[in-house]
Amino acid sequence: MKSNNIKEGVDRTPHRSLLYATGIAKSEMKKPFIGIASSFTDLIPGHVGIRDLERAAENGVYSNGGHPFVFGIPGICDGVAMGHPGMYYSLPSRELIADMIETVAEAHSLDGLILLTNCDKITPGMLMASLRLNIPSIVVTAGPMLSGHYHGKRLSFVRDTFEAVAKYRINEITEKELNDLEMCACPGQGSCQGLYTANTMACLTEVLGMSLPGAGTALAGSAIKKRIAFESGAKVVDLVKKGMLPRDIVTIDAFKNAITVDMALGGSSNSVLHLLAIANEAGITLDLKLFDEISKNTPQITNLRPAGEYFLEDLDFAGGIPSLLYELRTLVNQKTINVGGKSIGEIISTVNYVNNEVIRKISNPYRKEGGIAILFGNLAPRGAVIKSSGVSASAMKFVGNAVTFDSEESSMESISKGKIKEGDVVVIRYEGPKGGPGMREMLAPTSQIVGMGLGEKVALITDGRFSGGTRGPCVGHISPEAQEGGPIALVKDGDKIEIDIHERKLNLMVSDTEFEKRKTKINKKPKKINYGYLSRYAEMVSSADEGAIVNRNIRK
Repeated sequence: MKSNNIKEGVDRTPHRSLLYATGIAKSEMKKPFIGIASSFTDLIPGHVGIRDLERAAENGVYSNGGHPFVFGIPGICDGVAMGHPGMYYSLPSRELIADMIETVAEAHSLDGLILLTNCDKITPGMLMASLRLNIPSIVVTAGPMLSGHYHGKRLSFVRDTFEAVAKYRINEITEKELNDLEMCACPGQGSCQGLYTANTMACLTEVLGMSLPGAGTALAGSAIKKRIAFESGAKVVDLVKKGMLPRDIVTIDAFKNAITVDMALGGSSNSVLHLLAIANEAGITLDLKLFDEISKNTPQITNLRPAGEYFLEDLDFAGGIPSLLYELRTLVNQKTINVGGKSIGEIISTVNYVNNEVIRKISNPYRKEGGIAILFGNLAPRGAVIKSSGVSASAMKFVGNAVTFDSEESSMESISKGKIKEGDVVVIRYEGPKGGPGMREMLAPTSQIVGMGLGEKVALITDGRFSGGTRGPCVGHISPEAQEGGPIALVKDGDKIEIDIHERKLNLMVSDTEFEKRKTKINKKPKKINYGYLSRYAEMVSSADEGAIVNRNIRK
């Protein structure tokens, strides 16, 4: 066992003395040491229930002959961080989380890990750590929140808070209704109720094989979730004994399965960033073109919020990810395995119920193609990402006049004052990984646009990114970003911009001569932040088309 490095031999007498000071019994020293990386915090509704999962996982580890050690990992609530400087820290926190787990696990020679997580950047950060360390690991996501209820209608966080603000400003709802929605939209613990980034990544973690079946959709606070945490604690001890490692499970075929499920679900566009980064830690190279290739051949068979009307609770009650895989059985590789030792094919064979109103058959999809499209063109030579599942048929091709902003704040000022009109293409730049820094989510601007009734009449493009809650013709991850001299920096007010999702195009409609002329005059802007972690992050981070990673030195 790796933990023998700190507990065996005469030279480790001081180490054992310190371990005994924690309260561990001498009889426990012969057992595998299992770290429980807990992202419990009172700050995030998706994480306030993780204390219960810590206890369940500890009991599971004990039950199978391991010894658990709980240690803390930070988390950020993207909803709370949204629309102000706090969002600078969201994506960069993913790298911190991976680094912290690596640091604790290596410093203490842990034999295995239970990774307790839930929200947007915490889950991918933990997956990155498990693949970097390549020690036996199981991810337990804490689960989605139940829907809110108000006057007989079900509510979800994004649509019924962010978009409600804009509806109030145009007098579509009253102040009392706004206050009531504020109190009712988020009824308790769990990740936001739709197919936003947290729930997208929970589902994909299950498909990658790093969670037990059912973990991706089992509701927060449920007995099922506690049982999954207990079983995960027990199972990780088996993984240690068998020597089964994350890189044995998370193969290129597992990634292809995850991308297929992502497209069938119509998941968050942030999943592209995260899957690229997770694959990097596994020593696997993914390409944006692979996402698009799979999307073109995968029908979207669910219709969850924000684009649709179903909630994560509906997906769970419809059979969850196993039932989704059953309907995708001809499109996925059934030989990939999970941490429980079962193959995708074996999981599919256990399915005895599918609600085909929530999870449609591939012969009767919501859309013929998957939920994400990758666009290329003179504005995005290295690619851009759009959640096409959130775009209506009428807006799949959009040509409009550019209205440019060099920050999210300046765009919000114009949008909230009603200065954006039908036919505009809002361009928000210098918000990429380096330029942001941190590649902020543009949920506030997109929600304002949708709430004002302009969701399909105004487009938005950015080198930043979007929340999973974004809908409408919104293109993000434009690469290269403006801070690196990307073409998005060349756009001027009034320029015509073409977005064609069917043809996968994103173009600035100026002559080649004019385009080249502008390139000679581009000026790189100074860094926005020159202190602390964000300054270092801006120096190290890669482009969005590579996953906005900082760790390029992968242990083979």
